[in-house]
Amino acid sequence: MASVRTYRWALRGLSLLLCLGLWQLLAQQHADLGLVTFRNVPPPGEVLQALLALFGSGAWARHLVASLERVAAGYLLAALVGITLGVAIGRSRWAADTLLPPLEVLRPIPAVAWIPLAILMFPSSELSMVFITFTGALFPILLNTVHGVEAVDPRLVASAKGLGAGRWALLREVVVPGAMPSVVTGLAIGMGTSWFCLVTAEMISGQWGIGYFTWEAYTLQNYPDIIVGMLLIGVLGLASSWLVKRLGAWAMPWYRPGGRP
Repeated sequence: MASVRTYRWALRGLSLLLCLGLWQLLAQQHADLGLVTFRNVPPPGEVLQALLALFGSGAWARHLVASLERVAAGYLLAALVGITLGVAIGRSRWAADTLLPPLEVLRPIPAVAWIPLAILMFPSSELSMVFITFTGALFPILLNTVHGVEAVDPRLVASAKGLGAGRWALLREVVVPGAMPSVVTGLAIGMGTSWFCLVTAEMISGQWGIGYFTWEAYTLQNYPDIIVGMLLIGVLGLASSWLVKRLGAWAMPWYRPGGRP
């Protein structure tokens, strides 16, 4: 088992190294592939220097804290609302008929389209950015929760009712545990979309944050800092989604996806 895990981690590390090597080669040669050109793309060494300069300046902490606070506020609110509405819609036809249609109309609207309205609705840019993050995370969490609740085996529900379980006991002991794998999947997806939406909002309305840092680097034509901002967003999104999955695995010790150990 240990050898299999070591092999998998080595394979993942090798794939990252190959991507870095390809990036270095294309940027160093200023490759022009027709539709895509690398003439102005900085190589990994310049990006590393820009990253070290950012960490040395001390401004990175303020950018990082600003983005983390906005994501945490919007995401936690989206998780609370999305799971609550998802359970209600999945268990109640009345809730599905009254709540799902307007939510389905709002779901395809991209985060960028919400920004002007959010600026008009909320008295501060901070609240508007939290709202954008909330909308981005809400719908993946909501729809996965609905799917998980609807997919609970009706025989389990019937058995619990036959044993005398009431409405709240049924939700607590059968419905919520049965829907948890889908809920955790929605939470992980919602975390990624919340970062995407936050960065979009920060590019327009922010003064601090990773998205604002990336957009400012673009306006100043500081190309290495653009990639630094992109990589920071990717690492933060990856780490936060991993944390959500680990917390989900801790909350579901009985569940092993695909039979994996």
